[in-house]
Amino acid sequence: MTENAAEKADTQRMTVVVTGASGRTGSRVARAARDAGLTVRAASRARGFDWEDPTTWAQVLRGADAAYLMYPSDVGSPAAAEGVGALAREAVGLGVRRLVLLSARGEDQALPTEEALKSSGADWTIVRATWFSQNFSEGPLVEGLVNGELVFPAGEVREPFVDVRDIADVVTAVLTSGDAHAGRTLELTGPRLLSWREAVAEISAATGTAITYTPVPARSYGEALAGFGVPPEEVELLVEVFETLMDGRNAHVTHDVHEVLGRAPRDFTDFAREAAAAGAWKA
Repeated sequence: MTENAAEKADTQRMTVVVTGASGRTGSRVARAARDAGLTVRAASRARGFDWEDPTTWAQVLRGADAAYLMYPSDVGSPAAAEGVGALAREAVGLGVRRLVLLSARGEDQALPTEEALKSSGADWTIVRATWFSQNFSEGPLVEGLVNGELVFPAGEVREPFVDVRDIADVVTAVLTSGDAHAGRTLELTGPRLLSWREAVAEISAATGTAITYTPVPARSYGEALAGFGVPPEEVELLVEVFETLMDGRNAHVTHDVHEVLGRAPRDFTDFAREAAAAGAWKA
């Protein structure tokens, strides 16, 4: 057996736990991992896994080779640092040493969660992603776009929006490349900068409908979220994140997607056209 054939066989015997497997990134990671020949063990509440209940972790982790960790709500919450650290230590104790954490690029509040993973004894890789392109097509922003106005606390800052399919492909490449990316922090961006106003204009062009962008202060946005029933502690965290993250600190691209995958990241224009064709913003 050649060396490449042996590596492929090892990959096909590899079992990876994917947390958040029904979510925006987790579903794509699961799909990309299966396409690469990995055995995927989906971890979600529907399948008996609960980040808030440590007694549900071992049954998902036992016998796996690696895990993709995506903490719900926000990776910058105090609960995330505690939960990721505890799960990572349990994973290592069960023999699951290769762990990949989805983190947020430029989010200072996420650093304790990253440190909790690093100190767990795992062979870790941190994937810091910029704002997802799919945040415009899946989730709470869709309603505003469908109704013709996106109200959001991003000012006129520019962001290198990243396609979640690129995140999934990078995570899968990390999982299947041995120790090549162990101990690394990767920053994933799209190929160019756009402001939220420019991104909305691209969605408007793709759908053929008039959509406007209205920037608001983070505190006003938080008050609106509270009015919709978002818990106060979550509102405060989001306001803090928006007030710091939207200061232009992420207004530059990286080349980590290209380095890992050997190709350019997907462009926002292509994302908008594909999402529009799939009916993402139909009333």
